[in-house]
Amino acid sequence: MQPTASTPSPPQDTRPLAVELDGVLVRTDTLHEGLLRLLKRQPYLAPAVLAWSLRGPAFLRAEVARRVELDVALLPYDEVLLSHLSEEKARGRRVVLATSADRKVAEAVAAHLGLFDAVHARGEPFTGPHEEARRTAPSKPLARTLLKALRVHQWAKNILLFVPLLAAHKALDATLLLHAVLSFVSFSLCASSVYVLNDLLDLDSDRKHPTKRRRPFASGDLPVSAGLWLAPLLLGTGAAVALLLPRAFLALLATYYAVTLAYSFHLKQVMMLDVLVLAGLYTVRIFGGSLAVGVPTSSWLFSFSMFLFLSLALVKRLSEVRRLRQANESAAPGRGYMAGDYEQLAILGVSSGYLSVLVLALYITSKEVTVLYLYPERLWLLCPVMLYWVGRVWLLAHRGLVNEDPLVFALKDKVSYVVGLIAMGVLLAAT
Repeated sequence: MQPTASTPSPPQDTRPLAVELDGVLVRTDTLHEGLLRLLKRQPYLAPAVLAWSLRGPAFLRAEVARRVELDVALLPYDEVLLSHLSEEKARGRRVVLATSADRKVAEAVAAHLGLFDAVHARGEPFTGPHEEARRTAPSKPLARTLLKALRVHQWAKNILLFVPLLAAHKALDATLLLHAVLSFVSFSLCASSVYVLNDLLDLDSDRKHPTKRRRPFASGDLPVSAGLWLAPLLLGTGAAVALLLPRAFLALLATYYAVTLAYSFHLKQVMMLDVLVLAGLYTVRIFGGSLAVGVPTSSWLFSFSMFLFLSLALVKRLSEVRRLRQANESAAPGRGYMAGDYEQLAILGVSSGYLSVLVLALYITSKEVTVLYLYPERLWLLCPVMLYWVGRVWLLAHRGLVNEDPLVFALKDKVSYVVGLIAMGVLLAAT
């Protein structure tokens, strides 16, 4: 029998393997990330940034890198490409980081990864025969990624804008219903603008979070530069829709946006003030609906909503603190809470939730209720329904089963739908 000839292995490529940092090795642009951190910390430098950019991209990169220290361990690396580079390095091939990024940033990345034989950064072109490594991570569908960045599922919160119309029993008025729909669209677009801006400002803390690290900007599925034009576009469109409504609604929308910006930049880091602001922003939606349709809203409704939404905001914080305990961490990055605050947050949240039911009970005994309801005594059935729902949400949160915004959780919870149907039935029976 003749011996089988072995197939010769392909010759090893001895050319250096060069890889670009921005958009290839990492799924982001380090200049844009540095600019975001710089302007978040020192917004008054915006005119200086414009002047630096006029002197060329190299000068801009150097000035930003001189003032901002990127945490390179948190950057969204292309893991498949990293594995390929490691394999080539193990075969003895020379691997070079050849990038237009600033040398300070490039060297920090090289030191973190420990893969590169040399670094050729800004102004130092890598010449000679070489192979350029290419990005291997597949791009996700753009439409789905944009919808995720806009957090369209969070628009469900803006259903609160319809509450004044429903509470006044005028939902069948076509003109008022159209105004309520326009207010919903306007608020939703402005809210998405805030979500985009918030994600841009929270890149580091999101990348440390077990689930938030998969958000489009934190993961690199959307470039940071896209967020820089998407946020003002959404805001402008939302404001344009608001121009079709009473001017008081536009003023409230501007106030809402200013408060949410303050929350994104600083207030969310202040213990307790953050949840009070969140509860207030929920209540502002109800007030906005009232201004949009021109229907006055009872102070009872505002009091009820403030206590209820404070309770739900504390549910969200309790879930975050619970994760701290599970991870054996003492404090949440970018937040004002510690793992030891768990019990106190639970006490405050449950108390606030049950206070909202007390306000509801006081409203049922008030003179105002007789104007809208023929059988107001039947409204008492709402109290045990609300006591059950609030208590259930808090028990589930204590068990770690509410890991997102409680209102979004309610939209996915079958029991909450049953509770809502029962509450609607009680309201109809009392009418």
